[in-house]
Amino acid sequence: MAAPSQLLIVDDDPELRHFLSGELAAEGYGVETARTGQEALTRIRAGGLELVLLDWTLPDFSGLEVCRRMRASGITTPVLMLTARDAVSERVEALDAGADDYLTKPFSIEELLARVRARLRRNGAADADASELLSFADLTVHTAAREVRRNGREIQLTVREYDLLLQLLRQPNRVQERLALLEAVWGSPFIGDDNLLDVYIRYLRRKLEQPGEAKLIHTVRGVGFMLKEGTSAGSSS
Repeated sequence: MAAPSQLLIVDDDPELRHFLSGELAAEGYGVETARTGQEALTRIRAGGLELVLLDWTLPDFSGLEVCRRMRASGITTPVLMLTARDAVSERVEALDAGADDYLTKPFSIEELLARVRARLRRNGAADADASELLSFADLTVHTAAREVRRNGREIQLTVREYDLLLQLLRQPNRVQERLALLEAVWGSPFIGDDNLLDVYIRYLRRKLEQPGEAKLIHTVRGVGFMLKEGTSAGSSS
């Protein structure tokens, strides 16, 4: 029998930690908890986790700082941010810090469980891709090392940016509808704010398309996006 997926809940509210631990354990997950950012980082750095459920506000430093320190250390463990903040600017701030998804309090336990299942499915899909070499134009992706290069320069991507790029790269020169991309990258059925897709497309363009390089990611208005070689990144499309 396969070992259960190991999750870490990081929140300074003991009642919420207890409730979420019970619900997730009842679903068959292995669950650990942490109260502070430092406790969380110590456990995360030990490895073996498949998902971190991370509160924004912690006693020592914020969940955003936990994300930043994880990503700066090269730790790619997915993070689902839990917070009462719901402004678009704050969602973007969380994504910029390295969070993979965002769930606003108060939330239903059914929605949380759906997000967890979707993220773990994405983890499994990534494992299945562990030995591929993908290329398009001057872009290459070595999936075993999760190494992305364009024109020889290495490009550092977050877990979710990487997942989105792989989805686009598997079907180049073909329009992929918004919902199809959302479900492929965030899990099916997609639950959440579909503006996340636009945020991540913007991040990918910023990293992949340097001045003077051909555009790779194109918007098909009202439909979705496609990967194709085009004019320089400074032109409109």
